[in-house]
Amino acid sequence: MNDRILFTGGKPLGLLARLWLRLGRLLGRLLLWGGLLALAVWGGASAWYAWKFSGPVAAQEVIPPGEAAMTQSIIQTAIRIVDQHRDNTRYLRDAHAKAHGCVQAEVSVAAGLPAPLRQGVFSEPGKTWQAWMRLSNGNAYPQFDNLQDARGMALKLLEVPGTQLMPSQQARREQDFVMFNHPNFFVSDVAEYQQNFAAQAAGKKVLAFFPGWDPRTWQVRHLLIALQTLADAPASPVEASYYSVSPYKYGSANAKFRVVPEPSACPSYSLPAQNRDEPNFLRAALYQQLSADRVPACFALQVQLQDARRYMPLEDTSVLWKESDSAFQTVAHIRVPAQDFDTPAQNLACDNLSFSPWHGIDAHRPVGGINRLRRAVYDAVSEYRHARNAQAQ
Repeated sequence: MNDRILFTGGKPLGLLARLWLRLGRLLGRLLLWGGLLALAVWGGASAWYAWKFSGPVAAQEVIPPGEAAMTQSIIQTAIRIVDQHRDNTRYLRDAHAKAHGCVQAEVSVAAGLPAPLRQGVFSEPGKTWQAWMRLSNGNAYPQFDNLQDARGMALKLLEVPGTQLMPSQQARREQDFVMFNHPNFFVSDVAEYQQNFAAQAAGKKVLAFFPGWDPRTWQVRHLLIALQTLADAPASPVEASYYSVSPYKYGSANAKFRVVPEPSACPSYSLPAQNRDEPNFLRAALYQQLSADRVPACFALQVQLQDARRYMPLEDTSVLWKESDSAFQTVAHIRVPAQDFDTPAQNLACDNLSFSPWHGIDAHRPVGGINRLRRAVYDAVSEYRHARNAQAQ
C-alpha cells in the first residue's frame, strides 16, 4: 500500500480526513508564525516607544504655528455639540454633562510641607480652604451610570487672594482643579484634538483614531488610552482616583495633580451594595454615604513635579509621567463632610457653576497646548451655555 496514505486505528483515512489534517497543520503553522510576527511587532514597537519617550524635555511651553486657528475650529465644534445635546429646557456642558452631585468640601494644606512644595494655595501648612466639588460622568450627553465612561472631579477653592489669571474673572477669587479618572489623555496636542474631536462629533468613535488610509496616521496607542479611560463605573464617585492629565505651574516648577481616596483619614465606612442597573446609582451611592448614613469622605490631593531630565513633556498629554521618574507627594487633605446635597436648589446651582483650569492664580497657571486650548474653549462654551440658560456668567 502507498506509504503516503494516512492511517488511524490501522485503517486508511479518507480523502476528506486527510485534507482536514493537512488544513489543520497549515492553520497551526499560520498561527505560530502569526504569533511570532505579533511578538516581533510588539517588541519592535516597545523598543521604538522606549527610545522615543526618553531623554530630557523642555521645561517651558513651545507653541506650534496655527494653534489659534485650530482652537477657533474646536470652539465651533464644541458649541455645535452643546446645541445637539440640549435637553428640553437647558443647555448642557459639551463634556461631563451629567453630575452625580456638587458637594461642599474642605481642603486642608498638609502640615510639615517642605519649602519647595509650599506654593500658591499650598503655601501655608494647616490652612483650610472651603471648596465646591463636582463629581460627574464624562460623556457630553447624560447616560446611565453603568455604561463605560470617563469620570470627573472638579474642585473649586473659594476666597483665594491674589490676581486671577483671566482679566475678566477678577471677581471670582477661586482656584480650580479639573481632573478625570485616567493619568494621561488620548490625544497629544491641539492639532490631534481638532481632528479627533471633529470625527467624534460626526459620530465616528473608533474611526476617529484612524484619520486616513496611511498607517503612519493611525493612533493605535491613543485608541488604547481612550479604551482604558472608558472604564466601568466605580462603586461610588468617592472611591475613584482623579488626575489633572495636563501640567500646571507649581511656583517656578511644573507639575501634575492627582486626587486619591484617603479612607484612613475618615471614619471607617462600607457602602451598602447599590443597584447598578439604576440609571443614577452613582448619585445614589454618594447620597447614601453623605446624606443617609452621614459619613464623610476623604481624599489626598497630591502633586507630581516635572523632572525635565526625564521624559515628562509639557506639550504631549498622551505621555504618562512615570512615578518612577517623579513620585506623587501629598500637599493637602480633602474632607467632604456629611451633608444634604441632593436638593433642587443645589442641583441648579451645580449646573450653573463654571469650572476651568484658568480660574486661578499665577502660581498654578496651566501650561501646555491642551491647557491653552481649554482656556479658549471652556470660556466660550461656558459663556454660550449660560447666555442660553438665561443665567449671568
